[in-house]
Amino acid sequence: MSRFFPPRRNFSSLSVKDLLEAREAYHVHLTHLQNVIGTAIGRYRIRLNDPDTDSPDDWRSRKRAPARTFSNTVVRKWSWPCVLVIVREWLTQEDFFKQDPDQIVPRFLYMPDGRMIPTCVICAEQQKDAPPPLQNLNFPAELIGGGYPVVTEVQNQQHIGSLGCLVTDGDATYALTNRHVTGVRRVEEQTGRDIFTILRGEKQRIGETDVNQVGKKLFGDIYPGWPGERSYSTIDAGLIRIDDLNYWTAQVFGIGELDDPVDLNVDTISLDLIGCPLLAFGGASGKLVGEIKALFYRYKSIGGFDYVSDLLIGERPPKPSAKRNKPPVRTPLNTHPGDSGTLWFFDDELSPDEAREKGKAGVRARRRRPVALQWGGQILSDANDTKMQFALATCLSTICRQLDVDVIPDWQTGHSEYWGKVGHYKIGAKACELPANQKLRKLLMANVEIIAFGDTAIEQGSLEKIDDKFIPLADVPDLVWRATRKKDEANHFADMDEKGKADFKGKTLLQLCEDPKNVDIDVWNRFYDSIGTDFKRGALPFRTWQIYKQMVESVSHGEIEEFICAAGVLAHYVGDACQPLHVSRLHHGSSEAESDVHSVYETRMLDRFAVEIINGVNENLKSKTAKATIKGGKGAAIAVIDLMRETIQKLPPATIIKAFNDVDGGAQRTKHMFDVLGARTEVSIANGCLCLANIWGSAWREGQGNKIAATKLTAVDPKAIKKLYDTKSFVESFRLQDPSFKAALA
Repeated sequence: MSRFFPPRRNFSSLSVKDLLEAREAYHVHLTHLQNVIGTAIGRYRIRLNDPDTDSPDDWRSRKRAPARTFSNTVVRKWSWPCVLVIVREWLTQEDFFKQDPDQIVPRFLYMPDGRMIPTCVICAEQQKDAPPPLQNLNFPAELIGGGYPVVTEVQNQQHIGSLGCLVTDGDATYALTNRHVTGVRRVEEQTGRDIFTILRGEKQRIGETDVNQVGKKLFGDIYPGWPGERSYSTIDAGLIRIDDLNYWTAQVFGIGELDDPVDLNVDTISLDLIGCPLLAFGGASGKLVGEIKALFYRYKSIGGFDYVSDLLIGERPPKPSAKRNKPPVRTPLNTHPGDSGTLWFFDDELSPDEAREKGKAGVRARRRRPVALQWGGQILSDANDTKMQFALATCLSTICRQLDVDVIPDWQTGHSEYWGKVGHYKIGAKACELPANQKLRKLLMANVEIIAFGDTAIEQGSLEKIDDKFIPLADVPDLVWRATRKKDEANHFADMDEKGKADFKGKTLLQLCEDPKNVDIDVWNRFYDSIGTDFKRGALPFRTWQIYKQMVESVSHGEIEEFICAAGVLAHYVGDACQPLHVSRLHHGSSEAESDVHSVYETRMLDRFAVEIINGVNENLKSKTAKATIKGGKGAAIAVIDLMRETIQKLPPATIIKAFNDVDGGAQRTKHMFDVLGARTEVSIANGCLCLANIWGSAWREGQGNKIAATKLTAVDPKAIKKLYDTKSFVESFRLQDPSFKAALA
């Protein structure tokens, strides 16, 4: 065979427009093939075991091959531009000749001007399975931003989606999500539908549906000059008019700060987008990773029109297993229906120089560029019944153009990706260094990443290990138990400066507990009865008592995993005990105007000045160790009450509120609060670290931990820890008035 005749086929110069024109020209033919369920444009997908997986020169030598699927194929740099044709069933030419030869998908689409466009057939049957249940993710109570769940009610049915990001039309600020999440609002309607999110485990209104929204548009109107006269581009974008912007941040939870959106249009969209790595954080699923599999996916045809999604996002290629002879490791894209409205970001890799820079203390997490807004999903299975989930998304630049809005990147930013965690993680991590007992210290340091994040991660604002699979123990009570254990809410606080009535007239819990006999559940319940508190009765010291007992029991039985799990979650409650506004009746100020003092102090100030606070805490604890001086669970409760007393004496809540009121909002307020309160906050956190280490060391001593073999003082399995904290009977949560709580302390 001559190397000139017939000429070799090289399709590398084909453009997006070429592929769209070919698909449009063959639209009727392809849609009438019974086996075809959808089409898209992209690059030719090569099976992992094909000869040309690693070389482009062996394509002519292929033999009869198995079904080509999304799960067993990859895109290489030499993969041709093509029209992807998705079919229900993989059939060979022999199968077609036995059935109906007219149903064969053509290998090439021939255009009148001589262009020849290859097709790539992918076997991926649509699944109609019921969607998996939501993960009950919970979110901090102090700020709202992208990645949060958004809730609406229609016809007595609750609809759940996700918040994308903040946008503005130059006048007002809005939250962007899907139109099918916000609901349709017509111009003539005076008010929009109420929109809610989940704060403090409860549904709270954040705004209403705005009239500025868009569902679908003719493809040619969205992408002028490209073919698609009988196609609709699904945009599905709607705005929420925000009630109170003071509670919002432009950051996306789990992602961080936003950079400029990627501008995708007829001049910039190319096939180089295929394989582009993406990252997201959905209100239902948490952290999501994927890549762009195809462009302009036709997912439905009805009434003579196609319905097209800009992007088809699927899981990334499997990674080689670390174990020899083991199959590659998949990272499924586990997106849920409640992720509608999720913003997807370009997940670019750091260069060596950037990685070194990011590794320096004090360098905050980099900004990420948003690419697209998810509006739906599909589950496709291949010939081997391997199910893969896909996200359908619209280019964010298209949405901004259609709604005439701009993305807001810088409203109340400067937090870590998971804001409001600095205090809890610093206390949990630092306390691991402090026990005087060397065996205990060895065990804790081996598991410090199970318990919390270290200084470098907190300083950089890069807490990327939080996802729907494992959460460091220091924030399990907030991010897991507040959603899955409703009774745990009152265990996080106690208003120690509240004055009682009747028999307790004029006395606070701090004053009562100067006498150890009043560190008693019955006494506290009578106190709450006197002031008419029925439901949320602060129980933080007794929660400490309960967890201390569990630690002693676990150590005495040599159950290292149980001990680490109990010790790790205790870091959260002790962290709350050394936060002045968590132990005061003034936790949200004394008036409506002061209601966000808690969020400004505990979240915005700590996040913005994380480096300074961490260094200050370390300086306060230089050369210090924590001796094991506590006896019994009641002693642990008393130690926590003493910590509360010292905290609000050295940093009175009224002082925090005054600093809040001294400056009227903005970054200036946060800086002023740090200037006034920063040093005393560092002392409070340092005291919390010492108290926690003291409790850990005392439980270890009481359970005779030194008898445990040194070989067992190693890192525990995160999966085993997750199984424990997901078990509701492990350090079970109670309300103060539950009889079982008192029994658990006996």
